[in-house]
This record gives sequence, structure tokens and C-alpha cells, in this order.
Amino acid sequence: MSTTDPRRWQALAVVCVAMFMTVLDVSIVNVALPSIKTSLGVSDRTLQWIVTGYAITFGGFLLLGGRAADLLGRRRMFMTGMGIFAAASLVCGLAGSIGVLIAARVVQGLGAAIVSPATLSIITTTFEEGAERNKALGIWGAMGGSGAAAGVLFGGILTKYAGWEWIFFVNVPVGAAVLAVTRAVVRESRIEAVRRFDLGGAATVTGSLALLVYAISKAPDVGWGSGRTIGLLVASAALLAAFVAIETRHASPIVPFRIFQTKTLAGANVAGFLLGAVVFANFFLLTLYVQQVLGYSALKAGLTFLATAGTVIPVAGISQALVTRVGPRPVLTVGLALITGGMLWYTQIPVHGSYVPDLLPGYLMVGVGMAFAFIPMSIAALAGVAPHEAGLASGLINTSQQIGGALGVAIASTVAFTHANTLLHSGNDPAAALTSGFSLGFWVIAGLGAAAVAAAFGLVRSSEVAIDAESVQVPL
Repeated sequence: MSTTDPRRWQALAVVCVAMFMTVLDVSIVNVALPSIKTSLGVSDRTLQWIVTGYAITFGGFLLLGGRAADLLGRRRMFMTGMGIFAAASLVCGLAGSIGVLIAARVVQGLGAAIVSPATLSIITTTFEEGAERNKALGIWGAMGGSGAAAGVLFGGILTKYAGWEWIFFVNVPVGAAVLAVTRAVVRESRIEAVRRFDLGGAATVTGSLALLVYAISKAPDVGWGSGRTIGLLVASAALLAAFVAIETRHASPIVPFRIFQTKTLAGANVAGFLLGAVVFANFFLLTLYVQQVLGYSALKAGLTFLATAGTVIPVAGISQALVTRVGPRPVLTVGLALITGGMLWYTQIPVHGSYVPDLLPGYLMVGVGMAFAFIPMSIAALAGVAPHEAGLASGLINTSQQIGGALGVAIASTVAFTHANTLLHSGNDPAAALTSGFSLGFWVIAGLGAAAVAAAFGLVRSSEVAIDAESVQVPL
């Protein structure tokens, strides 16, 4: 689609709303889990499947969803995914048993895995590479970056005043509105000539990613060294090896490995993997700290994240302008450094903490850092990508972040609760033991953040990204 198309900014608005909703749903459930547990009368072990079930299909099918958009039509797949997501959300809200709720969450994750890469590939094929696309990606990145923090906020508000069912019901009218206007403002685009679909590659990579997400999500419960975890990781690696073998021989591979020849694209995916690990683990540990140690209610816990969510959106404009002027590497490096600084700040959390002196500075650093990180990372992840591979590149960066997020939460929770349990068994106060465990978890996350800074600085090349300093106006 040419950048002269008068509907391109309306199309951006539509896909951004959809992106915000799917990202929001990753974290919105966490705050409502205690209410769901009480309402449906389930154990903690069963309850976690509400999160894990969504994560498996979301992380496992992202790459396939992105490539399917290239092959079958980006608008078609976007609308399909949106329909699946909204319908599954309705079933989640109506669920009267934990089995129905978990099954619907699995389907919901599949819908999100189709929608997320489709949104990014639509932007890539709608806006030409350069300043205008950077502007569009800046808006998209602000919505995605703030969605994770806003999920905790909205989850607390909806759970408090409307009931946990409404964290799912709210997706239904929004999804219906998106579907109603998509055909009018988003043009269809796809690869015109495909010799044959890479079914073997699709099956092996999806199976490998789904097993990997499942293994690392369950590892904190069953143990990293258990036969179950090791067996799942080995099976995932075997499927990945089969995938690589298939791709090197297939005439139309689902992932042409030549795409990684662009160093900036490869570096963006490495940084995206580590960024996902840091951000997801950060929200996970902070939510537990403010509720389990400080005793905040679900609503109050959600409101604390308003500082982060509210910071991302206004700073996103500055981030996009800087990327257009100086390139993605310096902006991305600074953003990741700020997020890492926030993690270091949280290592000092006290047992009797207060919001303003102990939490707010970290919340603000993370908010600014997310705006400075997600936008240049998204731009770099699409550097030099041909339009016919937009869905593939979009699926890759989304997959990197989701797999990183699952691993980050698993590692941080294992470290935090193992240390806390050791202290509890030694007779320490429960609040002090939990605080010490969370502090150690943040030290680990800070280490991942430092690795992300090094990856961004060493691998991303601004010279490989088309940028220019022309002023780009967004029609209102």
C-alpha cells in the first residue's frame, strides 16, 4: 500500500487498538487470579493454567501466525485472529468451571498469536520504510509498551468494581468494533505466488515453541532438574533441529534463514528476547510484592502501575523522533539501560515500603525505558525486510519477546521463592523472607537487562535502518 493512501492512519489506529488489547490480556489476568480462585474454588496448581494455557498457544503459534499472514492475507488473518480472540474472551467471562475457563484461554492465546504479528506486518506493508513508518511504529510501540502495565491497572479496577468476568467481557465490544471497521480501512496484502506451503516446518517450529513455553512455565513448580522438565526441553530441541533440517531443504521455507543476514534484525530479536524476560518478570515480581508484602488490594496494586503506563505514551513521541534523527541503536541502548536501572532500584525494596520513596522512581525509570526500548527495537526488527516477509519478521520479534517473557518469569520466580523458602525454614519473618526473595529476583532480572544493553550496543546497526529527519504529521 502506498503511503499516499488516505486511510493509512485510520488503519494504524485499528491495528493499534487490537495490539493493545492482546498485550493487555497477558497481564490483566494476574491481578484477578485470587478472585477467580475464590469464585471457582480451585487450587493454586490448577489456577496457574489460566496463565500458562494462554502463554503456550500465544508463544507457540506466533511464528506460524506471522507467516500465515504473509501467505493467506494480512487483513484476512488479522480479522480471523480478532474474531477468535473476542469469541474466546466471551466464553472466558461466561465460564462456570475452571476447565471451560482454561480451554477458552488456550483458544484466546491462539487468537492473540494471529493478531499480534498481523498488526505489525500490516504497518510494515502500509508505510514505506523511513520517517513515516518510524512514526507509525512509534505509536504502535507506545500502545504495546503501555499495554503490559495498563493490564495490571485495568485488572485491578475491573476486578474490584465489576467482577473478574469483566476482564474478559471488555474484549468483546472492542473486538466487535475493530472487526466492524477493519475491512473499510485496511487493505488486503499477501504474497502473490507461493509454490507450496511448508507444512513440516510449520508443525515442527510450532511444536518446539509450545513445548518450550510449557517447559519453562512449569519448571518452577516441578524443578529445573526434574526428568519432566529435561524431557520437555530435549523434545523441544529435537523438534527445533528437525525444523532447521526441513527449512534448509524446502523450496518455500516458513523461515528463510537468510533473513538473519541483516545483523540489526538479528540483534533486535536478541534484545527483544532479553527485554521480554525483564519486563514480564518485573511486572510479575512487583505485583506479588505490593500485594503479598505491602498488603495492597487488587485495585491499589493496579493503580501503582499507572505511573509506568502513563509515562510510556507521552515519552513514545520523543523516542520515535530520536530514532528518526539518530537511529535505533543509541535510543534502544539508553532505554534498556533505564529499565536495568529500574531493576537495580527494586533490589532495595524494604519490608515496610512506601509508594513514593520506594517504588515511584523505579516505576518512572521503567516507563521511560520501555518507551525508549520498544519503539527502536520494533523499527530495528523490520530493518531491510521485504514486504513479502513482513509477517515473518513480525512473528519473529513477537516470538522472541514472548519466549523471553516466559523464561524471565520462570527464572525470577524460581530464584525469588527458593530463596524466600530457605529463609522461612530458617525461622525468618514471612514478610522479610519474601522481600529478600524478591530483591534477589530483581538482581537476576537486572543481570538480564545488562545483557540486553550489551546486545543492543553490539549487534544493532543504525546504518542498516532507513531513517530521515523529515517532519511527519499524523492526521487527526
